[in-house]
Amino acid sequence: MSDAERKVWRRLPAGAAEAIAGLSGSDLQTLLLSVARDRAGRVRPADVVRRWRQDRFVRPAAADPRAVSRAEARLWQLLPPEVSGVQLSPVVPLGTVTAVAPLSQNRVVTAMRPVEVLSDPTNALAVEAAARRDSHDEVHVAAAHQVLRAQVFGPGLGSHFRLFALVSSARDTGSGRTEARLLARPLAYWQQVLAPVTGARVRYTIFGSQVLRERIAELACPLLAEEPERERGCGYYTGAALRITAGELELGDGGFTTWTAQLRGDAKERCLISCVSIDRLAVPGG
Repeated sequence: MSDAERKVWRRLPAGAAEAIAGLSGSDLQTLLLSVARDRAGRVRPADVVRRWRQDRFVRPAAADPRAVSRAEARLWQLLPPEVSGVQLSPVVPLGTVTAVAPLSQNRVVTAMRPVEVLSDPTNALAVEAAARRDSHDEVHVAAAHQVLRAQVFGPGLGSHFRLFALVSSARDTGSGRTEARLLARPLAYWQQVLAPVTGARVRYTIFGSQVLRERIAELACPLLAEEPERERGCGYYTGAALRITAGELELGDGGFTTWTAQLRGDAKERCLISCVSIDRLAVPGG
């Protein structure tokens, strides 16, 4: 428990923590909704304007929506027909991120109901891919979504932005062949997307798999460049990680994860994710 959490619990009557912890899911939801209703009832128009000015969660994004719309339209236009487009909900089940990824729930905006605001479309697409694998040998899905994240980013960067994501899933057949097959399609796609972008590269890092290094080299994508010194993402990604750049500008990233393996309870499942910032693609030169 953090110091801030201890401070709050000390202000409540003795036994409050145990009583709340003992509530059923539906009773806890009723309690939280009633608290939210009472607090909302005290909000005045001036309070809304003040929060609008000060709260980074609700401030409009800085990106020009017309440029973002044009960039997103091109992403959909270039998407291969065998990749299914998915219109994701603004929320996902509570714990969607932390159930499969080594991230804190504090980075996610949690709702009163047992859901959380979607913070990464690749997580939700991995759940959808895992469900579709019941009836498909191989699944490829894509989504564009305005995500909201709780962590504080650098100066000039907002808490919500638009991402375009791809997720592929299939069962392993050995010797890195499945990974190479899953990787070939998004690499060809990102090559098309990035063709007009000055200085665009897809950099990859191998985490201990010589076989996968050889398979990736066989793909011979002109945008590919190995980045052996990268450590960021090790543990989050397995086997290989991707980083999509344009000069010094980070456009997106990706890699292989264990997400569908966890969701399906099958260690042989392979899952490849990748995404780019549509806001950054929409910037002139990006």
